[in-house]
Amino acid sequence: MNKLLASAAALAAFAAVGTAGAADLPMKAPPMAVAAPVASWTGCWISGGVGYGMWNQDQNTETLPGLQATSTTNTDGGRGWLGRAGVGCDYQFTPSFVIGVFGDYDWMNLKGTNAFQNNGIPLGTFGTPASGFEKESSAWAVGARLGYVVTPGLLTFVDGGYTQTRFDQINFFSTTLPVINANAFLPQTTYRGWFIGGGTEYALSWFPVRGLYWKTEYRFAEYRAQDIATAGIGATPGFGQHTQPFVQTVTSSLVWRFNWGGPVVAKY
Repeated sequence: MNKLLASAAALAAFAAVGTAGAADLPMKAPPMAVAAPVASWTGCWISGGVGYGMWNQDQNTETLPGLQATSTTNTDGGRGWLGRAGVGCDYQFTPSFVIGVFGDYDWMNLKGTNAFQNNGIPLGTFGTPASGFEKESSAWAVGARLGYVVTPGLLTFVDGGYTQTRFDQINFFSTTLPVINANAFLPQTTYRGWFIGGGTEYALSWFPVRGLYWKTEYRFAEYRAQDIATAGIGATPGFGQHTQPFVQTVTSSLVWRFNWGGPVVAKY
């Protein structure tokens, strides 16, 4: 009996010593949490989309040369659909701000009318009231933008830059009955100006194609006025039109980004 008690006491003492020794052993620190990478807006991209546009045009008849107005200013207008393709590059210089440069081209079908105010023009084939169909057929722009990262996958931006647009030839017809060809026209004209706009760009992270974004943008463009001489056998020599267009567009585009800057790592 005494031997049994002595053995039990010895085992208890050994267990206590072993527990104390284990407590003295160094413990391995748990692994540090790795910050999840956040998608970067740094990189280049291509885009394609569609949109809707409207143009207004302030115009009056004038003498050419001389540039003396022979009518009050009238505002014409047109509207229609367009397609846009673009390229650009961005750089995310802080966690919240992005700068970039871009260029794009629009295929346009914005149709309206041009009511030629021929007040003061001697009567003749083109001396009667006349108007013609007018179409803005294309435009291109280069510019820069500044963006703010609202969330890692949502960018808001403002942009602006230089733009050119083309309005096709306008063939005039009399507006009095019977309607006849005035045998006069305003030739195709290229206008140069500036634009300003803004929009949003959203990462389609749920889509299986990596790097796909959805961009929506509004633009306003103002072009320098042109003095355009009338042409054609029915045109009265020495007269033309002083005209200045303003264009607004809203577009929705898919953007594919191929980042070259790597991910921006979130800091905690």
